[in-house]
Amino acid sequence: MSHDGQGPVADTPILLLKTKSTPNDGYEEKFSTTNGPVRFDPCFVPVLEHRFLQEGLTVVRDLLQEKEIAKAPESKYGGMIFTSQRAVEAFAKLVEEEKGGESWPHLQDIPIYTVGPATSRALRSIPQTPPLNIFGDETGNGEALAHYMLMHYGNWYQDRKIKPPLLFLVGEQRRDIIPKTLMDPALSDGQRIQVDELVVYGTGVMESFEEDFKNALKATYNRDTRWVVVFSPTGCEAMLRSLDILDPGTGKVRPKKTEKGGPRTYIATIGPTTRDYLRNNFEYEPDVCAEKPSPEGIEDGIRKFLYN
Repeated sequence: MSHDGQGPVADTPILLLKTKSTPNDGYEEKFSTTNGPVRFDPCFVPVLEHRFLQEGLTVVRDLLQEKEIAKAPESKYGGMIFTSQRAVEAFAKLVEEEKGGESWPHLQDIPIYTVGPATSRALRSIPQTPPLNIFGDETGNGEALAHYMLMHYGNWYQDRKIKPPLLFLVGEQRRDIIPKTLMDPALSDGQRIQVDELVVYGTGVMESFEEDFKNALKATYNRDTRWVVVFSPTGCEAMLRSLDILDPGTGKVRPKKTEKGGPRTYIATIGPTTRDYLRNNFEYEPDVCAEKPSPEGIEDGIRKFLYN
């Protein structure tokens, strides 16, 4: 790429603090094909280590085999919720291992709720005849999804005075906005929806993250600018420490954010939860907070920052 006739300009490194999704990663696709005055060079630095928890998955397997997640009045659950790609991966692995015939996993007549396009895409790849009924992917966040479910699930089971419970597959660390909203005591008995959370995976910071991130910073030291995209509060402290902007005495960011020498490093967060975590715990104000938790949301935020 050339810029103002000055010859080729190096792509701007964008360090994505996440595990690269398979088989396709929307962030790699978005930032590898970006057009415009600024082009990006995406690099993944995994932060979180996920492990599937067999105890929770065994409960799900038993429910599916016994057809307890179905529209029938006697079924235990009338629908499912996924807000994490890792929960979908755990569920998909279970479904693949069992292979209980064409109608397996027997979820033809229930709604499955999800938030965001990545989680929705992962769910749609799970084979079932007919396909899974997936709703809510356009809502964008847990709070919006919860309000959507109150209306949609209420209509799905409008013939029942008390709505059947929803099964919510989660990780060890999660926000409680969906159960709180759906089980709000202020709702009438006919509106309120019981949500049972079932932990199917655990999460922690990878031991190698800090060293891996420092290596990525060294590899991009000769650039004028670079971006770091943060996807969750986990690993934030190690990130700030690696950037050498964290005061070990106070545990807060030093007043001056700009590094001495080297490139200018900009920070973008996937949404307000991570932004507020950086603000409240480290007194750090990220440069960008995506309005939507998606590759497009991150790109839009960065471009607005650069050109406004």
